[in-house]
Amino acid sequence: MMATLGLVGLALAGVGISRQLLPRTFTPAQRKQIEAWELARRWRVTPRTEIFPLLIRYRLSGGQLGSGALTLTARRLEIAQQASCAGAAGPGVGLLRMLDRSGCEALLRATYADASSSLVLTVGVAVLRNGSGATTTARYLTHGTSGERGGIAVQPILSPVPVSGTPASEFGTRQRQLSWVVSAGPYLVVATVGYADGRPRVPVVTDSYAYVEMTSLADGVAAAIANPLGAPPPVPHCPGAPAC
Repeated sequence: MMATLGLVGLALAGVGISRQLLPRTFTPAQRKQIEAWELARRWRVTPRTEIFPLLIRYRLSGGQLGSGALTLTARRLEIAQQASCAGAAGPGVGLLRMLDRSGCEALLRATYADASSSLVLTVGVAVLRNGSGATTTARYLTHGTSGERGGIAVQPILSPVPVSGTPASEFGTRQRQLSWVVSAGPYLVVATVGYADGRPRVPVVTDSYAYVEMTSLADGVAAAIANPLGAPPPVPHCPGAPAC
């Protein structure tokens, strides 16, 4: 009898040890939290030259050309130093209020020129507290038209970054023609477009070709930056044992 009890006890002890040696597993809530952490740190650990690629390919609808869509390339001119949200968001009390309410931590910016160097664009990445804040801010800026792919802001936003000696040397706040907004995880990506000749804001919506060119450029650059930043991280796993 004692021998039997001893064998049972030994078997139970073996089960307990084997469970301790199994890889640790996460609950759904823990996995969600870890994935959120991974997204939130992505802007810190990703090199700026990867966040803002040197070349970005985008598509221009061929409807205005009487032909198929064209694939064009935007070229990065400069990456600006990291700035505060208040310092780089540009004038607009509403935008600043939304960024502050969403816990904006920093704003990264870079300036690009389009394939012909006739259009210039500054794209910004606002680092917010969470994805819900980014989504809410994007909807606010576009009056609810910003879906997963983004949308045009009601007013041009974001302070441009001029780059001397390039097509963007005269790109300032008065030269902003339109802006594209898209949210990606905890990031709000805003692309602001203007003409390279320094002309102030004009009603580009009345010029169908210019409007398509600008929106295609802004959408393409914003998406190329937002998609990698907001991509779901790998499913977290813990290979160590018994604890890791």
